[in-house]
Amino acid sequence: MSTSGFPAAQVEPSGLPAAVRAQTHRLFFALMPDDATRHEINHAAALVQQQHPWLRARWVRPERFHATLNFLGDFPAMPGQVLEQAMAAAQSMHAAPFAWTLDYAASFHGREPPCVLRGSHVPEALLALWQNMHTALVETGLHLRNERQFTPHVTLAYGRHELPAETPVTPIVWQVGHFVLIHNLVGKGQYRILGSWPLSGQSA
Repeated sequence: MSTSGFPAAQVEPSGLPAAVRAQTHRLFFALMPDDATRHEINHAAALVQQQHPWLRARWVRPERFHATLNFLGDFPAMPGQVLEQAMAAAQSMHAAPFAWTLDYAASFHGREPPCVLRGSHVPEALLALWQNMHTALVETGLHLRNERQFTPHVTLAYGRHELPAETPVTPIVWQVGHFVLIHNLVGKGQYRILGSWPLSGQSA
């Protein structure tokens, strides 16, 4: 197990100013690409932007590219107990690394439709990681919404319009070797990685 270098107790935000504690604190597990994969994703995003300028989109900064695994929730202050439970669940995970190929862009429906990068094939190891993480989180005592479907993707932009159809991109082979726990102070831009765990074993 590898973390960012501090135990859960040290991320307790009781010393933060009241104005910061009043913000929305979002916690989620995710996959984050290495630098080479991030560069390829950014190149794909630039091509989609060139081909479809009418999307009139807000494009995601490369350092924020990620694929959400398990969403823990939005909180008015950093929830110390949830953090400890999440860390415990992450430490209990046993999963093998895998390759995930992203080969097309598409849009989800919504008021500001996300333009996302997806793969024609979802690796079984990715589905197992999502499901096993959910189980591990519940076993620590967290009450999570039971997601019936998992649609792994990397968000590229939030547009005013949707792509009319799936748009092929040069395949990006992402060698997934770890997952992270992210803290996002909503609306403030930066992601804070609270822990990182390698995928170095066999899937349970």
